Amino acid sequence: MKYTLTTETIKHFGRTLYRIKALKSFADVSEGELGGFVEKLENLAQENNAWVYGDAQVSGDAQVSGDAWVSGDARVYGNARVYGDARVYGNARVYGNARVYGDARVYGDAFTVPPLQIQGSKHFINLVSHSEVRIGCYRLPLQEWFDRFEEIGKDNDYTPEQIKEYKMYLDMCKKWLKIHKTALVEANNAAESGKVKA
Repeated sequence: MKYTLTTETIKHFGRTLYRIKALKSFADVSEGELGGFVEKLENLAQENNAWVYGDAQVSGDAQVSGDAWVSGDARVYGNARVYGDARVYGNARVYGNARVYGDARVYGDAFTVPPLQIQGSKHFINLVSHSEVRIGCYRLPLQEWFDRFEEIGKDNDYTPEQIKEYKMYLDMCKKWLKIHKTALVEANNAAESGKVKA
């Protein structure tokens, strides 16, 4: 075994998480070093160099394995998987059935929900955070898109039909975010009220 659970605990979504402690040195982790928090041993692989640092948390049926690491105030939960050489850090949240792997980096206030990417008639449109949308090479807060979509469309030689098309996509993004934010809030509220078993 490369780590064990300590008696230091915190609560997350009504679940008890335990701070981890390295039982041997590996990668850049020293024997005796304290790590982040996991709910159970199954959340973090005992093999390879995967690690949870700082105050990061991994819970539910989520798993971190391979040489991946989670750090900062990041949270990985639900059925999410972080593996390979992936890094999740900052205030990032990875949950649901999300998969972060390879050399992927999820950080800052990033989120991972079921992705939304639409191939429009001129450019792709992507949700890139809880509040930002990218169309082509423009990345702006969703509200700014609503305020400026006609102006930006005209400046980029969009036809009037394409401007209407992309307005429809912006409306879809807004609805998508509302649905997934509502679902996350409901899950959090249910867990905090004790409706979800630990």
